[in-house]
Amino acid sequence: MEFKSNVVIGIECHVELSTNTKLFCSCPTKGSEEPNTRVCEVCLGHPGSKPVLNKKAVEYALKLCMALNCKINKELIFSRKSYFYPDMSKNYQITQYEIPLGENGSLKLKSGKEVGITRVHMEEDPASLIHPSGMQQSAYVLVDYNRSGNPLLEIVTKPELGNAEEAREFMKQLITTLNYLKIFDVNNGIIKADANISIKESHHTRIEIKNITGFKEIERALNYEIARQKSAIAEGKKLEQETRSWDSDKGITFLLRKKETEEDYGYILDTDLVKTEITKDLVDKIRREMPELAHDKIKKFIEKHKLKKEDAEILAAEKELAEMFEKVAEEVDPILAAKWLRRELIRVLNYNKKEIHEIQIDEKHIIDLLKLVENKKITDSVGQKLLEKLIEKPFDVNEYVKKEKLEAVSDTKEIEKYCIEAIIEHPQAVADYKHGEKEALNFIVGAVMKKTKGKATPKEVNEIIKRLIK
Repeated sequence: MEFKSNVVIGIECHVELSTNTKLFCSCPTKGSEEPNTRVCEVCLGHPGSKPVLNKKAVEYALKLCMALNCKINKELIFSRKSYFYPDMSKNYQITQYEIPLGENGSLKLKSGKEVGITRVHMEEDPASLIHPSGMQQSAYVLVDYNRSGNPLLEIVTKPELGNAEEAREFMKQLITTLNYLKIFDVNNGIIKADANISIKESHHTRIEIKNITGFKEIERALNYEIARQKSAIAEGKKLEQETRSWDSDKGITFLLRKKETEEDYGYILDTDLVKTEITKDLVDKIRREMPELAHDKIKKFIEKHKLKKEDAEILAAEKELAEMFEKVAEEVDPILAAKWLRRELIRVLNYNKKEIHEIQIDEKHIIDLLKLVENKKITDSVGQKLLEKLIEKPFDVNEYVKKEKLEAVSDTKEIEKYCIEAIIEHPQAVADYKHGEKEALNFIVGAVMKKTKGKATPKEVNEIIKRLIK
């Protein structure tokens, strides 16, 4: 394949499906973390054991294929990928090779660029290998087969990503899609990426980096590898096709092995697993269950609620936040709702180090709060403080405002009285403002807001002070 761009990146992403049981047996995917306790003769590949396909895993896989606009093949066929390594006790991995479940799809980035998806296929997860002193230094390796046999989806992109930032954005968009589909546990599920990367100076000699975890890590690993390859070429070295691993602690890649080809694995059809027909009825059933995805919500938020594109994208990035916005926007001005949810709610969540699914407040609390703000019954400042309290523990917003006498001060004469007091108490600030120091006015406004306990609107206070000083 001939490439025109200076850097070419392709991603092979492995996503653990959030099913209760493994791909080919009834062992639980979660539970006891004592090593080698969630295993049986099937996931360990004992002689005579027979794998049985997990129907829920197939349904989840079909959902992602549809979300990525893939062509869905009519038969599900599994193969054996033969290799000798301790992470597979039977010396082969059950995967798909000849015909993937889905192919020729795409995923759109925020920039509008569509990244092609070559294939989406199902496979079982290998065991977990523990290197006590790190992969390069350990004298021995420990094996935990608990994870062995967990259902994975492998998503393979076309080599169309042009830099590390695009690769990170691709992973973000993929995670958002998985979250909307509810087929992946964002908090506990495993998601890993292998990246194929090449540069123009090496005539695009492809080098693979294995097992990168996390958005920041994929960006770090790719940026390091681009710099390493360019440095090697500058020193007159010739790059060869190889597989490397990412050391996140040291921030470097290191050689694992010279790159093998797919043919080296000696794929054969798995005779223990019959062909599974992907029927039209099954496809139609899954299609009916498909939720409205993030890109659909962005379009709706812009067209129906007249939101700015940036606001719509931030709200749609998290399924729970998008759904909350839609409920709130039915009773409150959508622009106001968007402003408070994307700025204030996210600010408070970040401060408390919480995710939206971890809090107890629902759309009713937010609606009650924003109706008070919208009708100028409370000021923005009071609203912000109420939201901070709501995150800690939900309560009746309307009752609390009445009980604590937090209603906005709307009596101009009363506000004017506080403004006069502040002007008298801070003569230096008044003098500074008269000499052109605009920040001095903010100081006086702050003094008034303190006197009113935030119950006056800063805009009105600002105007009254200016008039009084003149």
